[in-house]
Amino acid sequence: MTNIFWHRRDLRIHDNAGLYKALKSGETIQPIFIFDTTILSKLPVSDQRVLFIHHELQKLKSKYAEFGSDLKVFHGNPRDIIPLIVESYNAKKVYTNRDYEPYALHRDKALFEQLKEKKCELIGAKDHVIFEKNEVLKADGSPYTVFTPYSRKWKEQLSEFYVSSYPVEKYSKYLNQTAVEPLPSMEYFGFNSEQTVEFPSLETPLSTIERYNETRDIPSILGTSRLSIHLRFGTISIRELARIAKAKNETYLNELIWRDFYQMIIFHFPHSATESFKKQYDQIQWERNDVHFKAWCEGKTGYPLVDAGMRELNATGFMHHRVRMVVASFLTKHLLIDWRLGEAYFAEKLLDFELASNSGGWQWAAGCGCDAAPYFRVFNPTSQQEKFDKEFKYIKKWVPEFGTPAYPKPIIDHKFARERVLARYKEALT
Repeated sequence: MTNIFWHRRDLRIHDNAGLYKALKSGETIQPIFIFDTTILSKLPVSDQRVLFIHHELQKLKSKYAEFGSDLKVFHGNPRDIIPLIVESYNAKKVYTNRDYEPYALHRDKALFEQLKEKKCELIGAKDHVIFEKNEVLKADGSPYTVFTPYSRKWKEQLSEFYVSSYPVEKYSKYLNQTAVEPLPSMEYFGFNSEQTVEFPSLETPLSTIERYNETRDIPSILGTSRLSIHLRFGTISIRELARIAKAKNETYLNELIWRDFYQMIIFHFPHSATESFKKQYDQIQWERNDVHFKAWCEGKTGYPLVDAGMRELNATGFMHHRVRMVVASFLTKHLLIDWRLGEAYFAEKLLDFELASNSGGWQWAAGCGCDAAPYFRVFNPTSQQEKFDKEFKYIKKWVPEFGTPAYPKPIIDHKFARERVLARYKEALT
């Protein structure tokens, strides 16, 4: 009998909670990964996130080989594949790390029932967050929907226990000893292998985190950690980052808490993935203006900070977090275009796309989220540029024609846009 560990959003061996749980049981464990066709079928063949996963799987296979084992990689629907793997290994347990998004919860619940019929257990562990679903609650047992009291309670509960590493390597002898199989090519999985963007390095200078509160709002410098893609796919441990942040920079720690907060919100309020958290905001009459939406997507709005952000996103799969707020506010407040269109565009383009944080961030900007900016707060893109890119360094990097006749005029007047959105929102909410 060999039991299974199923890698998903945790593409590492080091400090992997679910893998530790599996190996510490003393049973022989075979690690696997599945390219989930339910997810892949919705992606373009050039999707760079799939290529990033492929790169990381190659590294993971090499790491397992050091222990005389191998990561077995499959392709298909997990609900079809997992039962077959269980049969072939005569497994009695499948270990994995929990995922809190609606699709994952539905898939795992169905698999739990399928495996139960085969006398096999699906066992989850917490690895993706510091505190999950019901660990940080109000005194009455209900979930927080406002960030500040949530973060206060989060910090009160934080102890060494929650950020300690799991010594996975100590139990590596329980890994199934097997020959290494080559990883199938990207083309085998139906994707192109051409890399068109540079993947952020896992090696982030500690000084970036130490000075994060001073540098995080300046888009022209490397003032953020750029680790979001590694957190998204679990190539780095959240516990490791939280330990550093706790010791070095509370502002950075707060960003990690926001991440936990949004994961908790999507678990308790799954409707917020596709609908406004505050349901009355779904009454807003959005503009249907394809010309404006196209200009926003292409970074040709005539507002240079917005345009620089969108061009950075289109070219690199990344956008500075301050600029993300500006472009999201511009789409929803200036252009009065449904936040869901912006959320979907980011979902397609962002290397670090994570449903909970993306939906949460967009709803924050649109005013309809659980702890959102008030609807009457309308970012002025010009003021934001004067504050955070005063010398136009970021703008000139991404909008080289800025300041020449080739740069477009603003597609909408700020004063008009502000008055229109305030009237439109007020009409829907009263």
